[in-house]
Amino acid sequence: MACSTVATSATVPSSADPALQVLELHPVPFRGSRLARGLLRLGGWEVRFQGLPADQGVIVVYPHTSNWDFVVGVLAKWSIGLPLNFWGKDSLFRIPLLAPWLRWLGGIPVDRQSPGGIVGQMAQDLRAAKEEGRFLWLALAPEGTRRHQPQWRSGFYRVALEADVPLGLAYIDYRERVVSAEHFVRLSGNATDDKAAVRRYLGARQGRHPAQAAPIDWNT
Repeated sequence: MACSTVATSATVPSSADPALQVLELHPVPFRGSRLARGLLRLGGWEVRFQGLPADQGVIVVYPHTSNWDFVVGVLAKWSIGLPLNFWGKDSLFRIPLLAPWLRWLGGIPVDRQSPGGIVGQMAQDLRAAKEEGRFLWLALAPEGTRRHQPQWRSGFYRVALEADVPLGLAYIDYRERVVSAEHFVRLSGNATDDKAAVRRYLGARQGRHPAQAAPIDWNT
């Protein structure tokens, strides 16, 4: 299981992504779960993670085409030992027994009809965490659902820009059986360049149901 925390990337612009600064990774002192690593190995999965560039940030996970993504993603999170928050449909947090478990996992309920409030609040929380030196990372599936969508939801982008934190580009690739969270960038604020860079890195990743993956695009 490839879960080392040795830094390999550099704080220089990537030649493949001229608009974005690729950030240096630093070891993360969390202890992962041997059980989670074992279960992933049994399923033929490999986790690639080499650290984080900062104690605060946002991670997008793509593509999201199956309920199995949540299972694989949670096991990968446990295998690394990385505490992450994530947004979930508010209706799920009204289900007895499920709601406490989701909150324990790091879930934050979101009303999808009014996402603007949670974006501003999350950006404020991240800024406060930076000032206090507190660890806080938000992981999101930008498609918002496993069904095919015409584009991504833009909450992740607005949060990362408003809070001025790194953006991680993670993927769950069923063709390679790899969960990867190795690529972290600083957004430029130029939506055209930022989208192009994200497409170059994540566009070829294959979900469990490839036809259901949303195009990498979002409104700004």
